[in-house]
Amino acid sequence: MLGKVELVAPCHFGMEAVLKKEIYDLGYEITRVSDGRVYFEGDAEAIAYANVFLRTAERVMINVGEFKAETWEELFQGTKAIPWEEYLPEDAKFNVLKAASVKSKLFSPTDIQKIMKKAMVDRMGSHYMRKTFDETGLEFGIRVMINKDIVSVGLDTTGTSLHKRGYRLLTAKAPIAENLAAAIIMLSPWREDRILVDPFCGSGTFPIEAALIGANIAPGINRKFSAMEWNHLINKSTWRDCKDDARERIVIPDKMDIQGYDIDPQMIEIARENARKAGVDKYIHFQTRGVDQLSHHKKYGFIITNPPYGERLMDQESVNEIYTTLGERYKSLDSWSMYMITSYKDAETDIGKKADKNRKIYNGMMKTYLYQFMGPKPPKRNEDTKQADK
Repeated sequence: MLGKVELVAPCHFGMEAVLKKEIYDLGYEITRVSDGRVYFEGDAEAIAYANVFLRTAERVMINVGEFKAETWEELFQGTKAIPWEEYLPEDAKFNVLKAASVKSKLFSPTDIQKIMKKAMVDRMGSHYMRKTFDETGLEFGIRVMINKDIVSVGLDTTGTSLHKRGYRLLTAKAPIAENLAAAIIMLSPWREDRILVDPFCGSGTFPIEAALIGANIAPGINRKFSAMEWNHLINKSTWRDCKDDARERIVIPDKMDIQGYDIDPQMIEIARENARKAGVDKYIHFQTRGVDQLSHHKKYGFIITNPPYGERLMDQESVNEIYTTLGERYKSLDSWSMYMITSYKDAETDIGKKADKNRKIYNGMMKTYLYQFMGPKPPKRNEDTKQADK
């Protein structure tokens, strides 16, 4: 069975602090943080818990090796020096699924993959005393990042990316990734007793992720992971116990007001179906409504949204109109906060208000900005008020 190892969880650039807190909250020690990656120490149980519970990570990998390589020979020898036999059984099916290179002398992904595969076969051959492998057994995916000639080799325990929770079978044309949506919500002060509205909800990602957070439903509770089949490293009971624990942690909120609006009635139907698949449809009210109809009588609410910024619109004038209208409607919600992610460069100008905070985030390869407009904090409720509410 697997002992203590260093694990690495990639995330969106700019969201490392949110993921770091998640890992701390699970009880694991952070060893280091780099751009788009958080490293932490853990064992077989940590692999299960990280995959099932982390909302903002892209995947969870075992950091099996790091070394410097400026030549193909150094890449070959560094890869061969990794004790692959400690992780891969003799009949394992193993491939370098992805290789990325930044500011390094070795930059061809295809060549990196070929050289590393050859080195792995060489190492495995020396251990198992054979020259070829049928690779008919369990699958093991390897992911490689070369940054400034330092090669980081990860054994992927996740498989399909963690942002794919399993509920979003239908999407909008420009959907936000589930883990990025969760990170933005977790970056805000929103809690389940405060209203949350997404006036451009599309397929419902922000409202659904908020409901999952509010009900404390682990994002990976209903999905599978590659390492669930690695019985020589992780007992099946470890996964079973982890998912049982996740189910026990679910809470039924007393009050949770989450709303999603979209001008397209077809998108609203898609959002409702996605929420149903996620098991949170009872916590969300979806409605066909344009941003010009954004209003609410409740105080101290949150707008958390991903407005259109060109991909789904035909002309610049339409984009300008949408952000201007959003600004007008937000102004009328004088006690509310707004968290908005967009790549639209004139967002603050059109909204008519400068954000209190502005954070650069990469949404895939696209540079976007998270504009944070902070409303006032609600007054603290005294014990007499709380008792009167009961």
